Amino acid sequence: MFFSPAYAQAAEAAAPNPILNLAFPVLIFVIFYFLLIRPQMTARKKHQEMVSNVRRGDIVVTAGGIVGKVTKVLEGEEVMVELADNVTVKVVKSTLSDVRTKPQPPAND
Repeated sequence: MFFSPAYAQAAEAAAPNPILNLAFPVLIFVIFYFLLIRPQMTARKKHQEMVSNVRRGDIVVTAGGIVGKVTKVLEGEEVMVELADNVTVKVVKSTLSDVRTKPQPPAND
């Protein structure tokens, strides 16, 4: 035979360090927090603030892409939005994707 048989030798097993076993999941959670969870929370807070500050005369864009002008802020979570002349719809505030402030008149220099 050209090959000699090699047998695995019994190596002493080192005891796993419990701190290192716990460090990896904690590190993964910290990375997920700063890359996914925290930016989502700040974006949600910004959207809620934008929606709560909507007022009459603002130009809004709904989640469906419809652009209209707020004619009345109703009690609760609804606003009346005018889409065209004599076309007014009731919209839930949370479905507003963008709130544009009322256009300011040009300043006379």
